[in-house]
Amino acid sequence: MDVRDLRNVRVMGAADETAAVSTPLTPDEERRAHATLFTELGNALADRGWTTFPAYSPAERLRLVRVGEALAAHWGIPVRVEPVGPGRMRLSLAGYERGPAGERRVG
Repeated sequence: MDVRDLRNVRVMGAADETAAVSTPLTPDEERRAHATLFTELGNALADRGWTTFPAYSPAERLRLVRVGEALAAHWGIPVRVEPVGPGRMRLSLAGYERGPAGERRVG
């Protein structure tokens, strides 16, 4: 899988969502997974300003995009979610974007 394939991850409307991205989790399990990711990734972002997390399927990538949106709404600041490889997503706050050649750039 090419990194370019992962850049097309986006939030879809409720009608299209279940048809395009299926998940093996029940709605309750999905809610609990979201709450756990919100807490754990939120703590990592608060500590370092960025974090990465594995995401191999479209459902996992979409879940991380939603967690990033929820964190941004909760904090009132943008949270950037981007793929860093075929199986990993990076969440970062403003000021912790990547510089040339992928190194971390602060400020």
